[in-house]
Amino acid sequence: MTTPPTQFTANQLWHSESPEYVTAALGSHEHHGLSASEAARRLKQYGPNVITAKGGKSPLVRFLLQFHNPLLYILLVASFITLLLKDPVDAAIIFGAVLVNVILGYIQESRAEKAIEALARAMKMEATVVRDGKTMRISAAELVPGDVVILHSGDRVPADLRLIRTRDLQIAEAALTGESVPVSKDAHAAIEPDTALADRVTMAYASTLVTYGQGMGIVVATGNQTEVGRISQLIASAHDLQTPLTRKIAEFSRLLLFVILGFAALTMVLGFMRGQPLIDSLIAAIALAVSAIPEGLPAAVTVTLAIGVVRMARRQAIIRKLPAVETLGSTTVICSDKTGTLTQNQMTVQRIVAGGESFATTGSGYQPEGEITLHGAPVAVAAHPALAECLRAGLLCNDSQLVEEAGRWDVNGDPTEGALLVAAYKAGIRQEHWLPRLDSIPFESEHQYMATLHDAGPDRERVVYLKGSVEAVLARCATMLDAAGKQAPCDAAAIQRAAEALAGQGLRVLAFARGYLPPGTTTISHHDVMSGLTFLGLQGMVDPPRPEAITAVRACQEAGIKVKMITGDHALTAAAIAEQIGLERGRRPAVLTGRELENLTDEELSAAAEYTTVFARVTPEQKLRLVQALQARGHIVAMTGDGVNDAPALKQADIGIAMGLMGTDVAREAADMVLTDDNFATIEAAVEEGRGVFDNLTKIIAWTLPTNVGEGLVILAAILIGSVLPVLPVQILWVNMATVAALGLVLAAERKEPGIMQRPPRKVDAPILDSTLLWRTLAVGLLIVISAFSLFEWELQAGAGLAEARTVAVNVIVMIELFYVLNCRSLTHSMFQIGVFSNRWLFVGVGVMILLQLAFTYLPWMNRIMQSAPITLDAWWRIVAIAFMGYLLIELEKWLRRQYASRRKPVFA
Repeated sequence: MTTPPTQFTANQLWHSESPEYVTAALGSHEHHGLSASEAARRLKQYGPNVITAKGGKSPLVRFLLQFHNPLLYILLVASFITLLLKDPVDAAIIFGAVLVNVILGYIQESRAEKAIEALARAMKMEATVVRDGKTMRISAAELVPGDVVILHSGDRVPADLRLIRTRDLQIAEAALTGESVPVSKDAHAAIEPDTALADRVTMAYASTLVTYGQGMGIVVATGNQTEVGRISQLIASAHDLQTPLTRKIAEFSRLLLFVILGFAALTMVLGFMRGQPLIDSLIAAIALAVSAIPEGLPAAVTVTLAIGVVRMARRQAIIRKLPAVETLGSTTVICSDKTGTLTQNQMTVQRIVAGGESFATTGSGYQPEGEITLHGAPVAVAAHPALAECLRAGLLCNDSQLVEEAGRWDVNGDPTEGALLVAAYKAGIRQEHWLPRLDSIPFESEHQYMATLHDAGPDRERVVYLKGSVEAVLARCATMLDAAGKQAPCDAAAIQRAAEALAGQGLRVLAFARGYLPPGTTTISHHDVMSGLTFLGLQGMVDPPRPEAITAVRACQEAGIKVKMITGDHALTAAAIAEQIGLERGRRPAVLTGRELENLTDEELSAAAEYTTVFARVTPEQKLRLVQALQARGHIVAMTGDGVNDAPALKQADIGIAMGLMGTDVAREAADMVLTDDNFATIEAAVEEGRGVFDNLTKIIAWTLPTNVGEGLVILAAILIGSVLPVLPVQILWVNMATVAALGLVLAAERKEPGIMQRPPRKVDAPILDSTLLWRTLAVGLLIVISAFSLFEWELQAGAGLAEARTVAVNVIVMIELFYVLNCRSLTHSMFQIGVFSNRWLFVGVGVMILLQLAFTYLPWMNRIMQSAPITLDAWWRIVAIAFMGYLLIELEKWLRRQYASRRKPVFA
């Protein structure tokens, strides 16, 4: 027995070696397999045939790492400071906001671990093996390199196999390679070492499904060394990227942290230099820090994202990680898988050439609805005998069935044969036209055709129907049917030209022929169909694009988002589908294949990723590289997919989008978002929702900051002029928490503004607040400072007590915020343009805020806790008048900016 190699890897060139060499090299035997003792030894040496998860962090460590966020640092400091001020209730509230964010982050983590667990589940199965010359069933986990495995229709391949025997073997590899139809396998095919994974017809790969025929293979890789195992390692190695939102909030938080600490330190120094007691300077510094910290911002962000999750769920998009809601709004490139994502994953006959005429079909997928047309007009099939006979051949020379379950049509058997059934059904050729089958010749890759023998009636000649490749069928035909259904000499050159034209459209072409055998014949052999047949026609089929995907792609392009197709399918098919979908309007896109990608440097790949629209025959590693190349050029990348082969790229992308119906568990676990309807059009809807979410987040931040800026400046100004504090720290906490809860959160419920999908994507390096919003923040902040100090001094000069004056100062801050929230409903338009009553929660929030301030001002127990006091009606008039003037000021600024913008030439046509 030959000693096997010391290490088995999935990328060894087993596919290009002969079955005899592989069997000998692995120390096995086709008929006897491995001995039980040798199998046990190898199992101990190489380990079980399972995918092992990468060792991760402990739950406690992952939980504690959720606190590693500058914004949470600020909140923790705020909680600690509040506790020092002997206010445990407010401290608990702030810490509660921290805890909510930490728990949400912890729950949403560990996508890689879940994806690998799904891969491991996919490999838990049984296998039929030959050991000690006996055929037996064992757990697939016990398979070892060198085992002889037998495959039957319906089996899931348990390990990577070099096939040594095949009989009509077809394997569905879409989940691994993206190939849209089952692949015919041939153990004795001669293929090159550099043959792409999808074209290795001598191999069967773990987790793929046998759809037809039988086979036998030698195990060449198990567990992590299989192709699917390598994908699990890619998933584990792909980085969990931050979203644009989390990046910007982290940058903003770090800046805010240093600004707050700097101003707090400055406050202490100034107070100390002015001769204040150290404790008073410390209290003033604490007050400034508390005033500048946006305690309610993380909760507001979480609520806004959660509302986005609910809205997307209504539009068939399930979000698995909250920041993904916003990321869609930043997306600049969508890398889409083809099969099942842009297409229906249902083969459809689109063109039929028969009797010298070229027909088209309407309808798509397995739904047996549609018509046969000629020059755009429906035809009566009975008037075209050659067409009818070509369709009948596809119906009878067929081993599959068309079934309907819960209103959904599907095929039991080969998708290609399913497409032939549907085409015949559209022409009205159904079961009543069936002729009893007497015998058949199954399809074999060696002969490239299938033949069936049928009983046409008593004492009548037996009918033979043949389907297969154009070359195999034409070689057996002497005549052909003309348009009238009469026999004519076979024009092989014309038929070849027609077949090439169909193939040029990305269609898979099958040819059909008919022959006769003497009455009483009950069996058929290859000799019976060697020659003398009549050519019936061609049928060209393809997995058609989803009609709604065409509209969705156009909408994405109008929104400034590039759509690229990255598929494991053939280049010609990919290009044809891309042209139909409109990835490059008006022309067929150029295609770059996986083999061409292999030879590109990182710099060349970066340029190719930017300017090429279609990538075909790519491997999982290449999908991952393409996503990384686009990210390196500053793109926010959304990657769609449904197969195991898509999982690494799904995890690497800024947002991974998996298919819910047709997708694998592995893809769904690796993704950020799952489409419950497998509809590419849902992505466009999700992008729209994502942009709306970011708009609302920006509105909340733009509304929140002026309060913190204004309060901080009030404290700083009081220190500079040596005045008593107009607002106490406990009152500042009240303002920050109450206004965010009652007013800020209502902005999260704002509807999307008109024209949101006509904007270009946001620039990745753009700050959360642009110069306009920074100006507004400063303007409103200064208004708060001036108003609070002015009314505070006004009340003191009028003879009011310190508590009353501070209550007036607090109320003017709150009222300015209340009117400013009306400005922030739209950052560019008046609320009268977007609809005064379009957000019913606004009025609820305003009402609650007014009640809270009345309680703050007039309830005795609130007066004791907050050190407030009742104020006069005159004071309220002054408060409301100042706040309303602030509202008018911001609306005037927005109006002036709209007038200026309308006179400028649009940057984006």
